[in-house]
Order: sequence, then C-alpha cells, then structure tokens
Amino acid sequence: MTFEVHAQGSVHTFDCFECAITKMAPICEHCGCRIIGHGVEADRRWFCCAHCARQEGISAAVDHVASTA
Repeated sequence: MTFEVHAQGSVHTFDCFECAITKMAPICEHCGCRIIGHGVEADRRWFCCAHCARQEGISAAVDHVASTA
C-alpha cells in the first residue's frame, strides 16, 4: 500500500512515513535532526526550533508558549 506526496511540482511515492520523512524533511542546520512539524526558517536556513536558530546567531527566533501569569 503506497501513498503519494505532491510537493514543488513533483510527485513522490512512498510505502511508509519513515521513508517520506527521510527523503523530504529538511534537516536542522544546527543539530542535524529531521524537521517534522513547523520548524523555524530564518535567513533562508532551516532549524528544528528557536533554540537551534539562536545558537546559529538568529537572535530574533523565539518559541511561543502559553503563559500562566
């Protein structure tokens, strides 16, 4: 059983999510993990989170969390 992913004008066929992620998910430019989810794009570079972006000098990157105050 396969599924297709249509992205940037191409069609990719996979038989599992792991293969799709390995082929298509961007890689964090700081820690090297696959970015599954939103990630952070700054200066045409991709990061898995604001922490990694800040470690690479993107000081404006912040994570948004609900405040209890």
